[in-house]
Amino acid sequence: MKLANYVYGQWVEGGGEGIALLDPVNGEHLVSVSSEGVDVGRALSFARDSGGTALRALGYEARAGLLGKIAEVLTANRDAYYDISLRNSGSTAGDIAFDVDGAIFTLKAYARAGKALGDARLLKEGGRVALAKTDAFQGQHFLTPLSGVAVFINAFNFPAWGLWEKAAPALLAGVPVLVKPATPTAWLTQRMVADVVAAGILPPGALNIVCGSARDLLDHVGECDVVSFTGSADTAARIRTHPAVVARAVRVNVEADSVNSAILGPDAQPGSAEFDLAVKEIVRELTVKAGQKCTAIRRIFAPAAVARALADAVAARLAGMTVGNPRSEGVRVGPLVSKAQQAAAFEGLARLRQDAELVFGGGEGFVPVDADPAVSAFVQPTLLFCDKGLAAQHVHDVEVFGPVATVLPYADTAEVIALARRGGGSLVASVYSADAGFLAELVPGIAELHGRVMVVDAAIGGQHTGHGNVMPTCLHGGPGRAGGGEELGGLRALAMYHRRYVVQGGPGLLDALSAGAADAALLGA
Repeated sequence: MKLANYVYGQWVEGGGEGIALLDPVNGEHLVSVSSEGVDVGRALSFARDSGGTALRALGYEARAGLLGKIAEVLTANRDAYYDISLRNSGSTAGDIAFDVDGAIFTLKAYARAGKALGDARLLKEGGRVALAKTDAFQGQHFLTPLSGVAVFINAFNFPAWGLWEKAAPALLAGVPVLVKPATPTAWLTQRMVADVVAAGILPPGALNIVCGSARDLLDHVGECDVVSFTGSADTAARIRTHPAVVARAVRVNVEADSVNSAILGPDAQPGSAEFDLAVKEIVRELTVKAGQKCTAIRRIFAPAAVARALADAVAARLAGMTVGNPRSEGVRVGPLVSKAQQAAAFEGLARLRQDAELVFGGGEGFVPVDADPAVSAFVQPTLLFCDKGLAAQHVHDVEVFGPVATVLPYADTAEVIALARRGGGSLVASVYSADAGFLAELVPGIAELHGRVMVVDAAIGGQHTGHGNVMPTCLHGGPGRAGGGEELGGLRALAMYHRRYVVQGGPGLLDALSAGAADAALLGA
């Protein structure tokens, strides 16, 4: 079966044999995708003219209602998504919930939040600005929805959540969506789009999908479009420097590489609640989705006196994690999504081992449960130990996109700040400490280079949402090598899909233009 593309209000099957999507456990050919023959320029024009116009004819609250209906459709088809995720991504039940249920949860969150904006169709920002000696001439800032398309070029690891965490704020803003999912796992994204299209919830052109090669997609983006990319820093650089993107100053949002950190404070001694909480979270980040998360822990910093004890505790728990075919009873960790990703992980692991020693895993003699290593894409959860600190050549730069992390000891707060910053910008760091003095120095010291800092102590315990769990109400993104982008953060995400402008004129005109506008301050509420 070849998956069709949904463009210009119709399903279009791409030409040729297409690219095969495989089961990463047994290598079975599942479906194929092709964008050959799809006129992506026409697709973008139709989305702008038809989908965008119809969406912006509605107010924010009405569009929020559409998101709620989408969530209902996805919930009704949840079992089908679980089956596709198992077959195409090799996901365990927990991994699938992380992706599929996370997508539904995010849609519901934006459906609720959007109601606060009422029936307005634009946002008024701040008060009037006096521009003359009297009130005769003033200025008022506004935010208006973009008339372009939100173009999503997505990663393979979250085919459900990766679409809807971006689409929810875009559609709420009144901007139509065209998604180009990563090819290896495009089946789930395409099925979700097909279900929403079949339900007739959105106007034609509001939701579009192109599967397979992006081809000349970027050649056709315009001044009012937004390109949002999740993936490698190299691809992000090519997007940012694409001639059409540069010439038209197209807005680009990027989430790229990230060597995220877990940091134990000096009080997190073996036997303490903070130590145990760190061990539990590190193991979870190594095993959920087989470490295939942009937010997963890659570097683990611990006081020198306890670093070895921490590594041993993590290794002991990893030893109890069964790795293999998710269809088999007792399996806790599934495969990577493809043989290509497996090969990339092994290559990265070899580079890390130039800096570090093996504590657990590494793949020697490893045989997954109920799977043929020759055709499957498994990587054994692996823990390394590196005592080279800032002198390490690869640990701070190489992100193995799989179940691999490295423990590094530190001497004092200044050193761990320097080590965390050496990653060059990350999506998230989690800190396990109740030491007020340590936290007062550490958090400001690393905040500049992290999009999110999660601090956990005994009082919080297991109530935290997780190092790698992205909440729709909080910022997702990071500076530097993490891409410099921002997503989610509640209604703050709508700013990406609006254009700020100021109108200068008389108070009567400004009153008329402001009538019915929602307060932009709600975006930060």
